[in-house]
Amino acid sequence: MHEDLTPFLQRAFAEDIGDGDHTTLSCIPADAVGKSRLIIKEKGVVAGVNVALEVFKYFDPELKVTVFIKDGTEVKPGDVVFEVEGKVHSLLQTERLMLNLMQRLSGVATTTRRYMKELEGTKTRVLDTRKTTPGMRMLEKEAVALGGGCNHRIGLFDMILLKDNHVDFAGGIENAINRAHAYLKEKGKNLKIEIEVRNLDELERVMKTGGVDRIMLDNFDIPTTREAVKRIDGKYETESSGGITLENLRAYAECGVDYISVGALTHSVKSLDISFKAI
Repeated sequence: MHEDLTPFLQRAFAEDIGDGDHTTLSCIPADAVGKSRLIIKEKGVVAGVNVALEVFKYFDPELKVTVFIKDGTEVKPGDVVFEVEGKVHSLLQTERLMLNLMQRLSGVATTTRRYMKELEGTKTRVLDTRKTTPGMRMLEKEAVALGGGCNHRIGLFDMILLKDNHVDFAGGIENAINRAHAYLKEKGKNLKIEIEVRNLDELERVMKTGGVDRIMLDNFDIPTTREAVKRIDGKYETESSGGITLENLRAYAECGVDYISVGALTHSVKSLDISFKAI
């Protein structure tokens, strides 16, 4: 599913509980048992159920969780995602971390699903970016996938993406592409190469140089995007990026691009309203 969450959970619980949940310790008997229910309070796509299971298991393996709704499911107010039964101390001390994760991840999945529905009937897929919450990238990218989107590169290590600063520091498009190939050969790595272009002149230079897998059309308006896709003519994968919103998303897709990358999927989502209530 995702990487080992143990270090992340260790830090998160240390941040929240510190030397003890003194509210719970002061008013709830240590041997008290109970049950809580996760309830959806607004329409969206649920994500983070599997992560919540990891939270409960890490904190108290004796907690019993009954799941009713799986990750990636569209939900509405009043839906019950799962119930958890066990020590009340454990229910109260896991509540906030679990909710923080589920609310944010469900917000990411919900936003992604909204973008994907806007693209229905086109070949274009929406991509996430590296604009993620530090320490939560894999979780947020998993939420994008649950919402129906595609994951772009995970980090700086699994693809070469020559952006404007790389091109400028390298002394131009040709130098950047040629050096990237030389590096991959020297290191024995097999990574895809994508390059960002800022205008049609740079696009022509890239196509003349060749040696890339995907071309990112950065901050192109819609007519220029249409012209760029026409010139590329399927020779390379295409990706639109920059200044793209839910309102103009479909217009860019109708230009024929393969992908549209949207930082907003992870950097400015609204968390889904979810509550965890005692039964």
